[in-house]
Parts: sequence; C-alpha cells; structure tokens
Amino acid sequence: MTSPATRFVPAGDTGGHEPVTPARRTGIVAALAITQTIGYGTLYYAFAVLLTPLAADLHASTTAVTGAFTASVLTGAALAVPIGRRLDRHGGRGLMTGGSAAGALLLVALSQVDHLWQLYLVQIGIGAAAAASLYEAAFAVVIAITAAEHRSSALLAITVVAGFASSVFLPLTGWLTDVHGWRTALVILAVLQVVTVPLHAFALRGSEPPRRARRAPSRGVRAALADRGFWLLAIGFTAHTAAVSAFTVHLVAALISWGHRPAFAATVAGLLGVLSVAGRLLTTGLQRRSRTTTVTAAVFAVQAAAALLLPLVGARTGGVIGAVIGFGLGFGVATIAKPVLLAERYDTRRYATLAGALVVPMTLAKATAPLAAAYLHTVSGGYAPVFAAVAVCCALAAAMIAAAGRLPRPQRAVACRAG
Repeated sequence: MTSPATRFVPAGDTGGHEPVTPARRTGIVAALAITQTIGYGTLYYAFAVLLTPLAADLHASTTAVTGAFTASVLTGAALAVPIGRRLDRHGGRGLMTGGSAAGALLLVALSQVDHLWQLYLVQIGIGAAAAASLYEAAFAVVIAITAAEHRSSALLAITVVAGFASSVFLPLTGWLTDVHGWRTALVILAVLQVVTVPLHAFALRGSEPPRRARRAPSRGVRAALADRGFWLLAIGFTAHTAAVSAFTVHLVAALISWGHRPAFAATVAGLLGVLSVAGRLLTTGLQRRSRTTTVTAAVFAVQAAAALLLPLVGARTGGVIGAVIGFGLGFGVATIAKPVLLAERYDTRRYATLAGALVVPMTLAKATAPLAAAYLHTVSGGYAPVFAAVAVCCALAAAMIAAAGRLPRPQRAVACRAG
C-alpha cells in the first residue's frame, strides 16, 4: 500500500460545489438577471429621482438628503465581509430572499417618512437589504454553481441585463412621481421589488453549498490575505472605482464649464451606461483569447489615456464624444473582471468573503473620490487637474492588475493516494 501523496492544484479550481446542469444554470442566471435589474432600479437608482421631492417635503437640504444615501452605501460596505462569510457557508438563497423582502418593506416605509432621521434610518436598512440581494451576493451564487469555463458568460449575461436598470427605472420613477407623487411612486416600486422575492426563493433552490464546503477551513481566507496578488488586485480595483466615481460625478459640470450646453453634457454623460454594456461584451470576448488580467489592464490603460485627453479636447464636440467613448468602454469592466479574477486565483469556497473584503475599500473610494475631486477643482480653479487625477488612478489600476497577472497563482495542498 502506497503512502498518501500530496498534489497541488490552483486555488481557483477547488470549489466546494458541483457545477449545476446547463439548463439549471440558465434558469438561475435568467432569474438573477431579472432580480438585479429590478433591485438596482428600486433600491439604488430611484433615489436620484426622489432626491428633490424628498428634500422639499422633509424641509431639508438636498445635501442632508443625499447624506442618507451615502449612509446607505456605507452600510453595505460595513456589512460586506459578514455577508460574504454567510454566503460562503450557507449559499445565497435565504439571504437574497430575505434581502429582497426587506427591500420591498423598506420602500413602503420610505414612502411614509416625515422626518430626516426617519429617512436616514430607512436608508441604512435599504443599504443592508441591497448588500444581501444585489451584485455581490448574486456573483457569489454564480461562482459557486458554475464551472470555470462558464463563469464569464454567466456574469456577462447578468450584468448586461442589469446594466439597463438605470435606463428603465430612472424614467419610470420620474413618470410615476409626476403622475402619482413620490410617496405613491415608492409603493409601486415596492410592488415591483416584491417580484424578486419568489424568484430568489424558487430559482436558487438547491444552490446551497454542501456540508463539506461549509466546513472549509478559514485558512483559505488567511492564505489569500497573505498573498501579494490579492493586495495588488485590491489597490487596482479601488483606484479604478475612485476614478470612475469622480469621472461620473464631475463630467457634466466640466463639459458645461468648457462651453457646452447642459442638454449636450447630459446626453454625453448618458452614453456611459450604454458604453458600459458594450465594454463588458468586448472584454468577455477578448477574455477567450487573452488572460483576464491582460484584458482588464489594457482597458484601464485606455481609460487613463481618454481621461487625460478629455481636457485637451473639451471644447470640441467630436473630441469630447471620442474621449467619453474611450473612457466609457471600461465603465463596467471591473464589475465582471473582479469576480472572475478572484475565482481564478483563490479557493471558490471562500469567494464571497474575499469579495467582501474588496468591497470595503472600493465603496469608501466610491463615496470619497467625488469629494476629493471637488476639492481639487476648487483649489486649482479648473477641471483639467481633476481629470489628470482620474487618469493617474486608471493608470495605477492598470499597473496593479497587470502586476497581479504576472504573479503565480497560489497553490493549495490536497492529500491524495497514489497508485
């Protein structure tokens, strides 16, 4: 009898879940595409339309009301790691179903607020519900049940559909608010949000990890946190999030300051949503021929060049459109690249915990970058330094992702018997 031998396998190939059948995978992906579109529309994008009427009815400034939305986003960041741990241990069905139901109830509660403190309380709850039911949770489900060769296409399908959430729900919320008032509009949005509850409850049946995966040792997380590549990815995606957030918030104001009409500036900014979908399609196609890190770093580098070029061509219509297209093609790339890279590099049984660890600095960057950019604009007296800073962040992101791609993947020892 031979003694046990030890073989080493790439960490990203050691999932604790058996891949589901193609038909089952298609059903889960379709359900998640619908729930993510509705969830982002009701729990995230609708707030932008409701900002002004909320401030008027609560007799508060738009800054104070916006602060409630910031509190919601930061709540999601604070809960990212504990939610990730639960997803790794128990799967997404119970958590996403509960988060969806809580989101519907909180939208109804939001329609009844009369004081600013109530708004903050409800928005903090919405932040928790969103963290339990939106992208990070959905990606954890996909990573757990999908074989490596199908992950990119499954993530792409979800994000392409959900990428139109703003295009659908911003005008829908505006129309409902104009016709029925913001309080009734929220109740109608809550009814739409209810649709996601049975979809999560029934479509995700059987997606829970097996018992052996629930008992997976936490040393997989510790090993990942000790890996240089993890921190290169963290720096890269955090820098990119800061760049995208600052670019989005300040683009319209910058174009107006360079002499363009507000309608043109808003239309050009609106291209970013459509371009994000095009960029995801392009990136997923390129991933079949090149490594994900190479493709992602190249896209981020193009964004750096576009951001640096924008102030130089800012007074010319064609130049502005070209620069925005260059930047916009990378607008949604990080959304699909991050889960693919984490799943390729590390033990997928601890994917959600590691993804949650990345969400924290990325969310802080998303919240603070526009403020830092506004300060830079104030002290410099123009927007050229702002977009130069955006370019630096994108270049840093490209360098970090490329460097992570050059590192060998961590290896995990697996005992097996020879002979």
